[in-house]
Amino acid sequence: MGINPTKCVTIAIGLLCLCCVADSVPNTSIINVLCNNGVYTSGELEEETPAQRNYDYHNISPYPNAYAYGHATCNLNLTSSDCKTCLGAAQTAFFSTCQTPRIGARSVLYDCTIKYEQYPFDD
Repeated sequence: MGINPTKCVTIAIGLLCLCCVADSVPNTSIINVLCNNGVYTSGELEEETPAQRNYDYHNISPYPNAYAYGHATCNLNLTSSDCKTCLGAAQTAFFSTCQTPRIGARSVLYDCTIKYEQYPFDD
């Protein structure tokens, strides 16, 4: 009594097909949240990033006396809607950790990252 090669191939193909049709949601588990003492007013990173090519967006606050530089990215495998959801979770994570909106907050989640700083940065 041997193993039927046709049956083994059919089972293998069936298992591979299951992997390809899996539905997922963004992984919003927090990896790290950092804060500093400067504060800023609301930004546009969460709204603009999902609409950008490669889900990668930088901005600078329009307040010349208190500049805030921002950057947000999402995993390219996400939908635009999932990117927005993930960035909302990232923003919630640093607001709840940092207590008030800080210039110098960073949230790193598995599927997205958002950060604000008082100085320009390249990343």
